[in-house]
Amino acid sequence: MAKNKRLAAARAKVDASKQYGLDEAIALVKQGATAKFDETVEISMNLGIDPRHADQMVRGLLSLPNGTGKTLRVGVFARGPKAEEATAAGADIVGAEDLAAKVQAGEIEFDRCIATPDMMALVGRLGKILGPRGLMPNPKLGTVTMDVKGAVTAAKSGQVEYRAEKAGIVHAGIGKASFEEGKLAENIRAFVDAVQKARPTGAKGTYIKKVSLSSTMGPGVHLDVAALAAS
Repeated sequence: MAKNKRLAAARAKVDASKQYGLDEAIALVKQGATAKFDETVEISMNLGIDPRHADQMVRGLLSLPNGTGKTLRVGVFARGPKAEEATAAGADIVGAEDLAAKVQAGEIEFDRCIATPDMMALVGRLGKILGPRGLMPNPKLGTVTMDVKGAVTAAKSGQVEYRAEKAGIVHAGIGKASFEEGKLAENIRAFVDAVQKARPTGAKGTYIKKVSLSSTMGPGVHLDVAALAAS
């Protein structure tokens, strides 16, 4: 009941029909984050695309200027010196056939998966498990690489992955409610800019249709897209 009252109170402060400027929207989201834990601030972007078409897919990795406030668990498929490099860089779990066996058994103990190119024949067999979870390593995203140290370090330092869902919506956590407003604003601008630059060639008409912010347990706040794009 207390939870419902908190949410109702937070919703009462937000005009669902209004598009807010970035600073005001962030302030409202922070005010609405009243849970007993440090809520994640999430951004949702409705794009004018149809991801079912290959030339309209939007996907990428971005290192936010102020991190996400969340520590990712990183798994690395590698052998020999590259496995040692991954461990030294701070990877949480490193392996080859042994790690593949864990994944096949449903023991997926990582949030980001990295692999060296020579491991992709092995990792490819796990596509039906890793793919639906968005964990399949991809050379275009820099998660199939010989630079294991760089990939692990980037993942651990606040890198966020985004990918358009079937309805053309991209969403991601871009910080914590405890972040200073200015740091959240920097992260949001960086994320929107990255998605804007990732506009696919097949996208026609209005690309960014709607943008909203929310905290884990708080109401959504619509942003003024035109003002955001100009900032």
